Amino acid sequence: MRLSLATRWSALVGTLLALGIVIALTLDRLLPGRTPLVLGLSLLCVVPIALITLRAQIQPILSLLRALEGTVASYRDGDFSFGLHWPQNDELADLVRAHNALGDVLRAQRLDLVQRELLLDTMVQNTPVAMLLVAEPVGERTQRTIVYANLAARQLLSHGARLEGYALQEVLQGAAPALVEALARGGDGLFSAGEGEDEEVYHLARRQFSLNGRRHELLLLRQLTAELRRQEVQTWKKVIRVISHELNNSLAPLASLAHSGAQLVQRGQTERLPQILATIGERTRHLESFILGYARFAKLPAPRLEACRWDALVARLAAQVDFRLAAPLPDEAARIDVAQMEQALLNLLKNAHESGSRPEDIELQVRRVPDPLKEITRIDVLDRGSGMSEAVLTNALVPFYSTKRSGTGLGLALAREIAEAHGGRIMLSNREGGGLAVTLIL
Repeated sequence: MRLSLATRWSALVGTLLALGIVIALTLDRLLPGRTPLVLGLSLLCVVPIALITLRAQIQPILSLLRALEGTVASYRDGDFSFGLHWPQNDELADLVRAHNALGDVLRAQRLDLVQRELLLDTMVQNTPVAMLLVAEPVGERTQRTIVYANLAARQLLSHGARLEGYALQEVLQGAAPALVEALARGGDGLFSAGEGEDEEVYHLARRQFSLNGRRHELLLLRQLTAELRRQEVQTWKKVIRVISHELNNSLAPLASLAHSGAQLVQRGQTERLPQILATIGERTRHLESFILGYARFAKLPAPRLEACRWDALVARLAAQVDFRLAAPLPDEAARIDVAQMEQALLNLLKNAHESGSRPEDIELQVRRVPDPLKEITRIDVLDRGSGMSEAVLTNALVPFYSTKRSGTGLGLALAREIAEAHGGRIMLSNREGGGLAVTLIL
């Protein structure tokens, strides 16, 4: 049966009042006509009983409040193992149940958090990426201090010894000079440590953030040597495969034609020699163009930036390939390597013509993109050809990748190289309604 606190205290007060009235009536019969004395004796009897009763009722509540205070302090310290019990079925029992339920929730959350921290620490400690968390100097300290280092960082910088608490500059005294230079340069980047067969390539990434009101920097060092060597081998295999295929396609017909020409000369039948020699010359020029394309890609120089008006560059392109402008050109001049940018756009426009698109559907669009921090120019080459499958989109920018029988796989790769040399990037996407959109962001 539930009995509320108000009901209990009302019953207690009523009982005390009834007791006082009974004592007063009894004394009034025993001492008739002495009302003040009767009231005094009644109070003298009732007050001690009331105090004892109130104390008996309040003491458990005070104990419960002290217990609540203690469990709250335990929660604040991260200890959620305590629970409370209240024997009565009243509002305080509801409070105790709610408090215990809160403790159960906090305990479950703490357990889940501990498991997550354990999982995260296991992942961080066993990752091959070296991780250093460095705190900026505060107060009297003048050097940055390492506050966390995983196993990979310890192996890289201190042969497995702990690094926490040491100054970063002190730890770097025994590190590779290339790492010290990379940290001094600022920003992300690649650097090499060691020489010859022992050379290792690393990627340095750094991020700054505030932790507990103090500036920190997270340094990530990833070893790329094995991955780069694997990619290098795959690239060389692809280069050799493409060159071998092209050489075989050219040299086999040349050898056959040369043999046929020799046979005709021995027989004195020279009327077909001009045709044979013309074919040999054509295949030789194709092979020369193929080799020059590889050489041009391999020896792309750093861009020589100069001011160039877009209308002048577009006019030079229009003299070599057909297209139409999709929008007016920007009035501002661009700072680009004119020859390289012309070559990149020429490759993209020729690819658009080879996509199966009608010439009148090939468009070029150049526009400035609003940005408060830097100047951005977007160039779009649009066609209505067959587009690209997902597999081709993924590999189209990889050097030597081509879906054409006579393609070298260098057109888009060269455009990408030129865009990145200008601090930009290139993107490919299929257009709604068919066709391909090639976008250069400069």
